[in-house]
Amino acid sequence: MTNEPDEAETTPRTRLFQFPGGVLELQSSGDDSEDYCGFYLEIHGHIALDGHEDRGAVMRYKATALGYLRTDVSGISQLWDEMCIRRLATRLGYDFTQLVVYDPNSARPPLARLKAQATRLDAEAVIVPGLSHFDNDEIPASLVRQLDVITCAPEETYGKRVRP
Repeated sequence: MTNEPDEAETTPRTRLFQFPGGVLELQSSGDDSEDYCGFYLEIHGHIALDGHEDRGAVMRYKATALGYLRTDVSGISQLWDEMCIRRLATRLGYDFTQLVVYDPNSARPPLARLKAQATRLDAEAVIVPGLSHFDNDEIPASLVRQLDVITCAPEETYGKRVRP
């Protein structure tokens, strides 16, 4: 028996992703899965793919946000609430990935899916139409420890709290 690493662990892997305006090259050691998508990049300016540096191009990280609403609270205004969530996410510069809709008839815990999706997508924030979409009009402490919570009306941000 030898202590040499597997060939798969030491063989670097290069993946190319095309997007409008350029190509993203990722090099990995081979220990991540094929569908890994743990970050989002946004490119502004012109990209030179011929090896010359283009100082006009800026690449930056764009934080991920989810939306959350309850059908029993939104009622007939659900489409309006969804639009407000998406518009606020765009205005604040988030990469809006998903709207989690809770239906009280589903008999699931109200925030279980939201927390699971936030963890899976490595989200930074959740945007809700208002505090009325939470029980007793209060943001659960477990949620605000995990994510920034942003309300549309009134527009307020409740920042992540670090546990003492």
